[in-house]
Amino acid sequence: MQLQGSVGPQAQGTMAPQTPANFRQGAQGEIIVSEVHGKWYEQAYRGNLYSVGMTVTALAATTTTLTNTTTPIIGLWNPSTSTVNCVLSKAKLQIAVALAAAVAPGGWVWALSTGNTAITTGITPTNRKTLTAFGSQAKGFTIATPLTGLTNNLVIHCAAGFGTMVAAQTATATTIISGDCIEEFDGGLIVPPGGVIALLNTISTTTISVASMLMWEEVPV
Repeated sequence: MQLQGSVGPQAQGTMAPQTPANFRQGAQGEIIVSEVHGKWYEQAYRGNLYSVGMTVTALAATTTTLTNTTTPIIGLWNPSTSTVNCVLSKAKLQIAVALAAAVAPGGWVWALSTGNTAITTGITPTNRKTLTAFGSQAKGFTIATPLTGLTNNLVIHCAAGFGTMVAAQTATATTIISGDCIEEFDGGLIVPPGGVIALLNTISTTTISVASMLMWEEVPV
């Protein structure tokens, strides 16, 4: 049996809920779809979408380390007792302040760790439906929160999709325009129970400030 659709527009009008309808196809057999809502609306409406974020904050020297003293620029831990996968949706980073004689932060990288059962820190993520810090099985991390109790050291996985400074500032500060630095994961990276993901920079500096955000969907394992 083969499913078949109708080529071209179908009858106009309002269809009642639960009414069967043909799916549309183009002249070459491609399926034609239109979005009723925004990309993340359904998961947000179901209460499965969460995020953590940070206002303008200076980088810490510990954002370059890979141990339990590390304070991720932004990150999350999915506890080993969790019943969900944290499916990453997107991340955002802004280089917000450039000081005179500021030291370049190096590249931005994602670091990973698995099998973590004893982390005792973390902040409660915000639910993107209710706008409250409630309901997530994960813990969020920012520069203010170290990975205390990390069982296995972080390992640098890959470059993050953000631009960066390539040289130190001179004695006269030069404005940095970070642009719209967004990395779209679109479900292409999963943090399983026990997993940690952390955004780090690679050159120790405390003279650059950033703002950040990490968003994910929690899907039953």
